[in-house]
Amino acid sequence: MEVDNHTLLEIKDLKVNFPSLSGEILAVRGVNLKLNRGDSIALVGESGSGKSVTSRSILGLIESPPAKIQGKILYNNKNITHLKVDERAKLGIFLGMQLPIEIEGVTDADFLRTACSIKDGEKFSLMPFIKKIDNVINKLNMDKNMIHRGINQGFSGGERKKNEILQMYMLKPNTVLLDEIDSGLDVDSLKVVGENVMDYYNDNKPGMLVITHYQRLLDYIIPTHVHIMKSGKIVKSGGASLVKLIEEVGYEKITDESSACIVSEK
Repeated sequence: MEVDNHTLLEIKDLKVNFPSLSGEILAVRGVNLKLNRGDSIALVGESGSGKSVTSRSILGLIESPPAKIQGKILYNNKNITHLKVDERAKLGIFLGMQLPIEIEGVTDADFLRTACSIKDGEKFSLMPFIKKIDNVINKLNMDKNMIHRGINQGFSGGERKKNEILQMYMLKPNTVLLDEIDSGLDVDSLKVVGENVMDYYNDNKPGMLVITHYQRLLDYIIPTHVHIMKSGKIVKSGGASLVKLIEEVGYEKITDESSACIVSEK
């Protein structure tokens, strides 16, 4: 598949502060990041480093106020910093959530049919939709009856994460953000989720940003670039080999040895 490697998403000097009784909590302290079509970027770091706040800010899920957000988020070179969540999603941005919520009274099947019909407009056809959703459910080893329940209702942690990947496949976004999609997964589910995400990437070449603090996910989702976050900043960047270095020496040693150092590596 020939890919147009133009810039899909660009974050410029993103800062996110949250009010607290003792002042302000500086969750993100000036993040700059560029995601091209065809990139598979891993944003890694210890818990509390600002990774999830960054991803949620991209989709507009951080409310301002009470949070104070500074900087710019550009999508296809257009400023989307002030767009609402649904407006950003319609542009083709998808976020696989760390903690997918449960929605009673709306089934997965109804939700996905409605979302896909809005996205595809007059091109939407029910039979291809049914065929595709059945195919993806089989790929993910999901129980076919689950899509007829309320969204995530009674789902285990692993089932909720598989459901996020099902939504990704059906909506076919060109920009994929995955926020700790591996949390709560057992070994078998991690393999299924990881391999299916990589299959989607190989088939569609979206821009993909994968957030995790466990390197095991990156055994399946192979990054083209790796950025390490610490204390709300990207402090080290490199290629896929940086994952192996993290496994060998840990985050603390890497970030302490070269705080705010950017390593250029392909």
